[in-house]
Amino acid sequence: MIELGRKQELTVLRVKEIGVYLGESEADEGVLLPARQVPEGTEPGDRITVFIYRDSSDRMIATTNTPLITLDELAALTVRDVTKIGAFLDWGLEKDLFLPYKEQTEKLRKGDRCLVRLYVDKSSRLCASMRVYDFLKPNELYRENDQVQGTIYRVNPEIGAFVAVDNRYFGLIPKREIFDSYRTGDTVTARVTAVREDGKLNLALRDKAYLQMDEDAKVILQALEDYSGVLPFGEKADPEVIKRELKMSKNAFKRALGRLLKEGKIEILEHGVRSVPEKKA
Repeated sequence: MIELGRKQELTVLRVKEIGVYLGESEADEGVLLPARQVPEGTEPGDRITVFIYRDSSDRMIATTNTPLITLDELAALTVRDVTKIGAFLDWGLEKDLFLPYKEQTEKLRKGDRCLVRLYVDKSSRLCASMRVYDFLKPNELYRENDQVQGTIYRVNPEIGAFVAVDNRYFGLIPKREIFDSYRTGDTVTARVTAVREDGKLNLALRDKAYLQMDEDAKVILQALEDYSGVLPFGEKADPEVIKRELKMSKNAFKRALGRLLKEGKIEILEHGVRSVPEKKA
């Protein structure tokens, strides 16, 4: 059976000027593989691995090109265009992939990236959907403190960022762990802070406090340089100011200040922080 949306190995049934027709038996009508993609010297009976989709005229067609997503998989794709009926995504083939408006979970713009799954609609056409939650699996691979990569597929300001780890497992970066702006489609590297009983992963974008401290101290020193040696806020600053300016929590800021103070690299002012010039040898 020729399967729409999947890579499969098919037999060359007939060789024509416009290409070759592929199928599983002589009784098949066959699916066209255009001449420009037919390997040189191809003859009837040869086997060729192809991907099956529909062309701009809605006819089934074969390609030797590899799409960025296949049936029931998840992948982050770039928006090529947005129309009144939906968006069109770049999935590595000549004809863009249609993402219907009703399958979008948020408003998209040209150039955005979004995590989608590939499915066959009621008209037997391949389409994309941003509704991926039900297709994520409980974690079966990672443990606490493992580093993981994933794609953000939804951001809820009250809860946090929902992440498809490896585009396969359910992950959540809680609101309290987010210190920067993130959008749907962003790829992130995170640390597993907990594996829940249901297999879902809690994530953090920062390392453990004692490991993160050195990096935070570097961020503060760079900020001091940018502010000509004096930060206009200190330990008593509003947490939102620290988050906006340095992308870290107030506690992380205070820990890193303590490190720099101990090393003699800063001094604490009443309403700010000042860098201390290195002493010449």
